[in-house]
Amino acid sequence: MGTRGLAVLLLAAVLLQALLPASEAEGLVRIALKKRHIDRNSRVAASLSGREEGQHHLIGGANTLRSEEEGDIVSLKNYMNAQYFGEIGVGTPPQKFTVIFDTGSSNLWVPSAKCYFSIACYLHARYKAGASSTYKKNGKPAAIQYGTGSIAGYFSEDSVTVGDLVVKDQEFIEATKEPGVTFLVAKFDGILGLGFKEISVGKAVPVWYNMVEQGLISDPVFSFWLNRHADDEGEGGEIIFGGMDPKHYVGEHTYVPVTQKGYWQFDMGDVLVGGKSTGFCAGGCAAIADSGTSLLAGPTGESAVDCASLGSMPDIEFTISGKKFALKPEEYILKVGEGAAAQCISGFTAMDIPPPRGPLWILGDVFMGPYHTVFDYGKLRVGFAKAA
Repeated sequence: MGTRGLAVLLLAAVLLQALLPASEAEGLVRIALKKRHIDRNSRVAASLSGREEGQHHLIGGANTLRSEEEGDIVSLKNYMNAQYFGEIGVGTPPQKFTVIFDTGSSNLWVPSAKCYFSIACYLHARYKAGASSTYKKNGKPAAIQYGTGSIAGYFSEDSVTVGDLVVKDQEFIEATKEPGVTFLVAKFDGILGLGFKEISVGKAVPVWYNMVEQGLISDPVFSFWLNRHADDEGEGGEIIFGGMDPKHYVGEHTYVPVTQKGYWQFDMGDVLVGGKSTGFCAGGCAAIADSGTSLLAGPTGESAVDCASLGSMPDIEFTISGKKFALKPEEYILKVGEGAAAQCISGFTAMDIPPPRGPLWILGDVFMGPYHTVFDYGKLRVGFAKAA
């Protein structure tokens, strides 16, 4: 049974059971994340964008994906509902950009001042190569197709400032084309990928790799704390390069080894609903921790739920490294709107990812919100602990 079928059955089972730098002594680099809420306008735009772009990479049915060279998950990503983003600088002096820190992709891209024919570029910050004293011309063409939206342009090299770190000679994409709705209405300018080099377009060395190789951090680890309780746009959480902050989690982390480099992929065990095994992953499943995906499983659909029924819905548990990680109804159901007009949307969506990468589960912000997540590049493992 494909991941789509598993996600649908899981939802059915549920319904049936009704940028601040740290001190040198601390050795950490903190990037403040801002959070925005998913609203009806973004959902409508996402739907329109999905119809517009979907025909280019969906075949054999609405949720059966064409197998790319690596079963490319990047090409399936939907950033329309992205909720968490932070600020970086590109060039000398730094030109500021708001980006998604995305563990499910590996390239850095920002809009280019030479993007003349895409309206999205004019609505966001644009990189001006001539204004940077550390710019180096590259010119190699690049293009990335996402689940909704795409970008195209060329590679350039420049310094990239993340917190108080300056990564030198970083290869990145200047986007000269941003067609479609997705990036037109986006609250962010670009994307900074934190995945492995194996999935990097153009084999560009990711920013994270260069942080480590240039000796900018003492420990090859970064961690995410997502503030799921933020009432409005503002302090949405924190990403820390070089370690983790004990104030952001409770107890010890449960670690699981990375099984396939590219995405932060690991083995996952059984999925339980209301304490009862679903059998979905009794024989084991593959999963990835993806900060660039808002939901859980994959962004190809959504199901409305009666908000009044939340109190009677069960917990859902995922087994990772032998430990059960539970999601409460208020954590896996997303509320859109307020008062009588409020609508509740399932945080579970259906996606079939073809071999060799799939089938697998994508644990996005719905999971990473309740669980502080550590990405350990040095020991090739991912860790989860209850978020504080």
